[in-house]
Amino acid sequence: MQTRGIDLARQLVRTLPESSATLFNPWRSRCTHDLFADAAAQRLERLGEHLKKSPRLILVGEACGYQGCRYSGIAFTSEKLLAAGTIPRVDVTGRLTSRALPFSEPSATIVWRQLHALGVAQQSVLWNTLPLHPHLAGKPWSNRTPTPAEFEAGQAALIGLLEAFPRARIVAVGRHAGMRLRTLTSRSIHEVRHPARGGATLFASGLAALVD
Repeated sequence: MQTRGIDLARQLVRTLPESSATLFNPWRSRCTHDLFADAAAQRLERLGEHLKKSPRLILVGEACGYQGCRYSGIAFTSEKLLAAGTIPRVDVTGRLTSRALPFSEPSATIVWRQLHALGVAQQSVLWNTLPLHPHLAGKPWSNRTPTPAEFEAGQAALIGLLEAFPRARIVAVGRHAGMRLRTLTSRSIHEVRHPARGGATLFASGLAALVD
């Protein structure tokens, strides 16, 4: 299963474009905060560990954030959560960034807290409709809404992930993710509120109802 995970991660990442002035590929590019020259490769290994088990749930958000996947390599996951050892299957030996404090993403904390509370953390895989970090030009530590062309650039990876786990239930985290998913697959899409901007309670109750 370990081999399958890294093979799938490499397969998905091969479909994605290189980084640009406004788009960062966490598994191919090095950031100024990265401690190691091979930080991108280490993020790819962590993604492979995340994907090594067939999931019960696939949670899909909109795009990577600068406090989360940009440095962790896993959607809805921050470096702080990885360093704390709360992410199943991912064997982390240390931090990848030089920042005084590890990056922490509020939405990531809420998502994993609820997955653990419901007892499905080990059975969940997390992804984004755009599995890259869209940011403003000259401002790598910002987030912005992806363009339609950028969503298309992530389409092959999203389809590949869904095909790799045909029995998993697909959960769209937020309406934007739900709209994108419904254009790409005929499988049932279960939509829950995104935890950002005061949506934590509705996200938690929506996911709980789905799991129950």
